Amino acid sequence: MATKTTFQHTKSAGRTCHQTGPDQITCKKWIALTGQPNVGKSLLFNRLTGSRVAVSNYPGTTVAVDRGGMTIGRENYDLWDLPGMYSLLPITEEERVAKMALLNSRPDYILHVVDARNLTRMLPLALELSETGLKVILVVNMMDEAQSEGISIDADRLSRETGIPVVPTVAVTGRGMNQILYHILNYERKTHHDVISFEPVIEEQMAAIQDMLVGDYAIHSRSMAQLLLQQDQDARSLVQERDPGNYARIQQIVKETEKKINESLIYRMKIKIHEEAGRISQEVTTQVKKKRFHFGEKLSGLMTRPLTGVPIMLGILYLVFYKFVGVFGAGTIVDLIEGRLFGQYINPAIAEGVESLTASGAIRQLIIGDYGLVTLGFTYAIAIILPVVGTFFFAFSIIEDTGYLPRLSLLIDRVFKKIGLSGRAVIPMVLGLGCDTMATITTRTQETKRERVIATLLLALAIPCSAQLGVIFALLAPFPNALLVWTGVIIGNFLLVGFLVSKVLPGQNPTFFMELPPLRIPKPGNVLAKTYTRVIWYLKEVFPLFIIASVAIWLLQITGVFPYILKALEPLVNAIGLPDNTSDVFLFGFFRRDYGAAGLYDMREMLSANQLTIAAVVLTLFVPCIAHLMVMFKERGTQTALGIFGFVLVLAFSTGLLLNFVFNTFNITL
Repeated sequence: MATKTTFQHTKSAGRTCHQTGPDQITCKKWIALTGQPNVGKSLLFNRLTGSRVAVSNYPGTTVAVDRGGMTIGRENYDLWDLPGMYSLLPITEEERVAKMALLNSRPDYILHVVDARNLTRMLPLALELSETGLKVILVVNMMDEAQSEGISIDADRLSRETGIPVVPTVAVTGRGMNQILYHILNYERKTHHDVISFEPVIEEQMAAIQDMLVGDYAIHSRSMAQLLLQQDQDARSLVQERDPGNYARIQQIVKETEKKINESLIYRMKIKIHEEAGRISQEVTTQVKKKRFHFGEKLSGLMTRPLTGVPIMLGILYLVFYKFVGVFGAGTIVDLIEGRLFGQYINPAIAEGVESLTASGAIRQLIIGDYGLVTLGFTYAIAIILPVVGTFFFAFSIIEDTGYLPRLSLLIDRVFKKIGLSGRAVIPMVLGLGCDTMATITTRTQETKRERVIATLLLALAIPCSAQLGVIFALLAPFPNALLVWTGVIIGNFLLVGFLVSKVLPGQNPTFFMELPPLRIPKPGNVLAKTYTRVIWYLKEVFPLFIIASVAIWLLQITGVFPYILKALEPLVNAIGLPDNTSDVFLFGFFRRDYGAAGLYDMREMLSANQLTIAAVVLTLFVPCIAHLMVMFKERGTQTALGIFGFVLVLAFSTGLLLNFVFNTFNITL
């Protein structure tokens, strides 16, 4: 009889294990993908896994890690795309997660990705990883761009100097992938673990610490000794746990060493590591021709200077989000799918079939009623929202592939500093235009708790998701003045609230550092792969929420609760100049923001331009949807999430009241 296979986790966070017999557990090998941000890790991950991606939090943290499967020969592996890191001494939570995966989980292999054009800056971490004794493969990526700049790298000599296998790659084309697989199957180190030679006093004390490390550690004792001399808190905790008898003496050695050199050990050791990286880089790199100043570099400069960068940004926003997502996605494609395909064929056929199969009013209401599974859930999710989300994901993938996002970060860093954020926050803000729920998770990349709270608040308040944005653009496109008012009010709220909150919340002002990758022409294959992955994410994660929302509304209807909630909303809706039945829109907006926008789209013939503007503004500023709210609770805690919820609710209707007052008082007609 076959033994049932059950899933379970071992203490090794990266390893997936299965119970294959009464006393037998089989664990799949796992590979850690490491490197600094913007070196092509994600492209390499997609190449190796075929985009078979699962996203899960790293155990014990709130940091999400992409995890995919790959097969080499007859053996299956898990590949974990760890967060970007600059050093084994972490600054951010993401860097710490990447380091702890190595210290605790003992990966079978590490694929460490570096940018071939910036080898000097990339090698320090590669040298640190080499000394861990783990099976590290150095992946020198972007070789095509290095070669176009006249840079030649001697991979064999780099391998001898670092002591680990080196594979030159071009992730966008797949060059070098077979060599990576070969080195995984035939791993061989070139040297032992002492790649970096420190000054004698440090080497002597390091050896003394190594002798005391008798516990079981995932990395080599020399690498642990380096971390301890640099006073790494995670390394200390491991020693307290695994070598408690020697912990006090090790701490004493660290203090004595610092006294002997009369300087910070961290500084002295980091300087040596960087000097060694510089020496190796100089010896293995040749500038075979004079670097030319390409058009891409000129364009990059234009994108980051305010005088030229702002018009470029506005042009991109206009073309991408208004014309492509708003007009084409939410207009042309939605009219074709929702108006013709669903309106004329699919929905009438389903309605006829349901009516012929059942006489139950409740079942008919659940499936084909005004808020039924087909008429509301399926139709809105597939016919209205999916075209908008799909066009946004396609456009975002193109922008992402060009390398424009880091330049946008640099451009708006000065403005974002005024609202308590750095230019780095542009990433979750732009992602929020796709899905605020997903974007709130990415606020983990902000360096301080203060920045994470501000970013979460602004996402909940003033960043409409792509589906909502597309529908609003489609609603207001016939009224250019209405669209200008909506844009001004939303941006004004974003900046004003951010500025005020940054003055109230305690904490340090943000700092900003981001690597600028080269501008590239997007690869169609990469764009389509990213779009496909994100659309599948939408279908798996978001589409079920529409079905759940339809069922929830149906339950509220048949229990008689729904009319009472709508009745309670009517005074608020009337106060901002809207008819009673628009209360449905705001209730739907709580289930899903884009759900509410789609409901407003259905009412477009019943409302004036002024009313559409007020409704669009309030709905945009309205409380987060249920999924977004749940993520806020998880990421920021109950007290902060409830505080944001209440603040946003009050501000949304207050803004609507003010707009209605201004329109009526000054007889403004849009």
